[in-house]
Amino acid sequence: MQTQKVIDHIVSWLKDYAKKANVNGYVLGVSGGVDSGVVSTLSAMTGLKTLLIEMPIRQKEDQVNRAWEHMNDLKSRFPNVETMSVNLTPAFEELYKTFDVQEEIYPNEKLAFANTRARLRMLTLYYYGQLNGLLVCGTGNKVEDFGIGFYTKYGDGGVDVSPIADLYKTEVYKLAKALNLVKNIQEAIPTDGLWDVDRTDEQQIGATYPELEKIQKEYGTKTADDYEGRDKEVFLIFDRMHKAARHKIDPIPVCDIPEEWRND
Repeated sequence: MQTQKVIDHIVSWLKDYAKKANVNGYVLGVSGGVDSGVVSTLSAMTGLKTLLIEMPIRQKEDQVNRAWEHMNDLKSRFPNVETMSVNLTPAFEELYKTFDVQEEIYPNEKLAFANTRARLRMLTLYYYGQLNGLLVCGTGNKVEDFGIGFYTKYGDGGVDVSPIADLYKTEVYKLAKALNLVKNIQEAIPTDGLWDVDRTDEQQIGATYPELEKIQKEYGTKTADDYEGRDKEVFLIFDRMHKAARHKIDPIPVCDIPEEWRND
C-alpha cells in the first residue's frame, strides 16, 4: 500500500468535507486502540479543530493510559487539537440500575449493556460536537463496518463520516506506523472495551483480522465448499456474522407505498 498517498488523500477528503459542511472540524472518541489513534491523527493533520474525548465507562487502566498517552502526544504536535475526558461511569451506573433485569430470563442482558456503553459515548460525542460546530468522525475499519458488522448500531456506528472504512485492519496498522503513533498504540491488541472482563476482538470473533480479511476479499465469489481446514472455519464465522449484521450494513429499509393508493 502507498501509505503516504493514502494519508494525504484521507486528510484532503476530511478537509474538503468539513468545508462543504460548513463546520469547524471533527470530534471523536479516543479509546487507546489503533483505529481511533490513526483517525484522530489524520483529523489533526487537517489543521481544523479536532476535539478528542476519552470516555471511560468502568474502563481498564491500561486503556485509559494508552488513550491519554496518544492524546497528549497529538496535542503537543498539533495546536488545533483539544483534549478532554468525560467520565461516563456514573451515568452508566444509573442506567444499569434502571434497566437491570434478571439475566436468567434475559440472557442477552450483558450484550445489551455492552451496546449501551457505546450508545452513551455516541450521545456524548454528538453533544460536544454540536456545542463546538464539529462533525462526529467514525473510526471503524472495513472488516468491522462492512464485513462482520463488529460495531454497535447507533453507538460507534453512529457517525457523520467514516474516513478509514475502506481500509482493512492490517492497512490501518500500516498507517499507524507511517504516522509514527506512540508505540503503545501501534502495538495495542484490538478490543472494543465494552465488557467488564478482558475480551479482545479476536476472542469475541473467533478469528484474527488477517484471517477475516482473506475471506472478505473473496466473499461472494466462493462458498464454504471452496475452503478446507482453518480457512473453512473462518469462512463460516465470517458468513454467519455478515448475514446477522445486514441490518447494520444495509440502508434502513423503507416500506414503499404504491403511488395509486395515495389518490382517493
